[in-house]
Amino acid sequence: MLILAEADAEGSGPISIDSLATRQELPRKFLEAIFADLRRSDLVLSRRGARGGYVLGRPRGEISVGDIFRAVDGPLAEVRGLRPHETEYQGVATHLPSLWVAVRASLREVLDETSIEDLRTGDLPDRVRQLLTAPDAWQNR
Repeated sequence: MLILAEADAEGSGPISIDSLATRQELPRKFLEAIFADLRRSDLVLSRRGARGGYVLGRPRGEISVGDIFRAVDGPLAEVRGLRPHETEYQGVATHLPSLWVAVRASLREVLDETSIEDLRTGDLPDRVRQLLTAPDAWQNR
């Protein structure tokens, strides 16, 4: 999607699956499956012909990273195959659904507020930049 956003910014037209596969070093069939999902979600449009390929389905500043995740992988957060608000626990774990909902909300905050244009240019939303400056943000745990 970032390559399509870059092509859109440059006005260079559609990008073929073969070109994407080569540039990303990914199997063509793998990309075809992903682009079928993206096309069903109206995030990309296909153009036929000798100079055909894919273009963004909406302006690059209006496509969030969350939109892409949902198109390809489904809901941002699931717990045992359920949406966080659908989970239910008994006894001492009764409040666990609240934690799952908060985790989903934090994913939404980052992924839905960051467009592919933000990511392409590196001009990330303020909240995302704040998260990056946390002392342990770049450490594995």
